[in-house]
Amino acid sequence: MTQILFRNISMKGLHTMKVYEEQGGYQSLKKAFDQKPEEILEAVKASGLRGRGGAGFPTGLKWSFLAKDVFPRYLCCNADESEPGTCKDRELLLKNPHLLIEGMILCSYACRIETGYVYMRGEFQDLSFIMDKAIEEAHAKGYLGKNIMGTGFDLEIHTHLGAGAYICGEETALFNSIEGFRGEPRNKPPFPTTHGLFGEPTAINNVETLVNVLPIVLDGGGAYAALGTERSPGTRLFCVSGRVMQPGTYEHEFGITLGGVIEAAGGMVAGSQLRTVLLGGAAGSFVGPDLLDLPLTLEATREAGLSLGSGVVMVFGHDDDIVDTVRRIAEFFRDESCGQCVPCRVGTVRQEEVLVRLGRGGSFPDERDLLDDLGSVMRDASICGLGQTASGAVRSAIDLGL
Repeated sequence: MTQILFRNISMKGLHTMKVYEEQGGYQSLKKAFDQKPEEILEAVKASGLRGRGGAGFPTGLKWSFLAKDVFPRYLCCNADESEPGTCKDRELLLKNPHLLIEGMILCSYACRIETGYVYMRGEFQDLSFIMDKAIEEAHAKGYLGKNIMGTGFDLEIHTHLGAGAYICGEETALFNSIEGFRGEPRNKPPFPTTHGLFGEPTAINNVETLVNVLPIVLDGGGAYAALGTERSPGTRLFCVSGRVMQPGTYEHEFGITLGGVIEAAGGMVAGSQLRTVLLGGAAGSFVGPDLLDLPLTLEATREAGLSLGSGVVMVFGHDDDIVDTVRRIAEFFRDESCGQCVPCRVGTVRQEEVLVRLGRGGSFPDERDLLDDLGSVMRDASICGLGQTASGAVRSAIDLGL
């Protein structure tokens, strides 16, 4: 099993500056400062690194879209991580916060950014203390602040706790939250690369994406691209839960099969038979046992009409109540809709009402057309990804006959 992001993840004291540096911490940063910002950006492009938040957009290309010669610029690390079943970013923040700080410095240096924010959901108060302590340590060592390591480069990183709203995982709703406004998505265009936080050019990536920059800078974009597959290079963190022997977060190279991920988690619990897997989280899709040989890459899942999303692999057995599970997913989207647009505000409520009726013995044939219509309207007319994906798990469960 290839371990890059999770190397030494369980080592005692890894969250401290002392142990992190003993394990090679901040070596990527020192190497980066021997290069020009443009060289770092080109290395990230050459690596083929794609965002780990779900969309899979090329990271280097995204950074290159920042408005030219417009300052100030900002970096936002999206550590909201409120997708049900997702815990990978939390694991990194809890056990290896300096890994994220170093990744943020590398991104900021490459993009000429002087202010960064780590946005965490409100329930992550314990992690905010850990991050604040790590930021203090980085300041004390001269890795943050003014004239970092004598390079003339300045950077300040701040933590920001939201109020626990799922919608603030959407990048523009996250900006509104930091600015003190209601967490609602903005219409695009304009895009964050020109009009982001405080109306300025902003780079925004999640935790897993940013920490992947370290091995790219240290070993080169070509070495990173050699991992995984040609179109999905590198490794991916998978959050495996449900009817497996050893639930947890696992790091695998892109290309491992769905069945391989389940086997790496110890396989199915004794006496349980695989019925379905929820792939990608609540905004993802249910898949059947016939897809156990599906390579978990961006291209293979896309061709199958699926998404890796936030890396969730939630395993269900034949004894699990899938109807109730789907109803609770619909309830989650109903509660987490910000209410800004009608398709999502009304559609998520009506979708959950249908599933409640079905759970009470309603006739599915009578409700099928309504569910299909609700799903189509939310997918096509909602402002942001919450409404656009709110019916995905429901529709996939119906298609599988669960």
